[in-house]
Amino acid sequence: MIIVNCKAYREVEGAGALTIARACEAVAEETGAHLAICPPIVETSAVATAVKIPVLAQNVDPYAPGSATGWVTPAMVKACGCLGTLINHSEHKVPVKAVEECVELALGSNLITVVCADTVQTATAVAHCSPDFIAVEPPELIGGNVSVTAANPRIVESTVEAVKEVNHSIHVLCGAGVKTGRDVAAALDLGADGVLLASGVVKAKDPQQVLRDLVSGL
Repeated sequence: MIIVNCKAYREVEGAGALTIARACEAVAEETGAHLAICPPIVETSAVATAVKIPVLAQNVDPYAPGSATGWVTPAMVKACGCLGTLINHSEHKVPVKAVEECVELALGSNLITVVCADTVQTATAVAHCSPDFIAVEPPELIGGNVSVTAANPRIVESTVEAVKEVNHSIHVLCGAGVKTGRDVAAALDLGADGVLLASGVVKAKDPQQVLRDLVSGL
């Protein structure tokens, strides 16, 4: 699995998010690889309507439908056509209790949950919330040019070991600095089930070419 997080880069404002999503869709259809896209929240409905690959929200808040002005509920993103959501990205961290509430509400809306963790300890804690995926991303490497698989391979191995001890059914992803097929292959060798990345695709001059290279590592 390769999940592309669009974040809030200038490149994905307006129609830009759909451009990246269509590049992901084209490579998925061409190669048979499992690709998913996380557009900006304001573009989720437009992107989910236009492409066939899984669309995930970048975040949900621990609120049920009702009096929750300004918050994003799991039910809301489900209604937009999302298949799942990220939770607790290092750029949008929440307490473990909120992670638990978000996962529970997401489950009630039939959403896949990808909970991010910045350390092995955090990954272990959120594993008790039983998300579908845990993505380990050391924040100091996010957006950089050195992949976590090279800079800190042990954190990937340790996260896989720790998460599986809590709940063997949880899939583990890794991210931060991942940009090439070689990085993806290294992630799989370390025990991960895939990667979560952003700038390597979103800021690329030719996103489709980068995606093909990434998929070559699966």
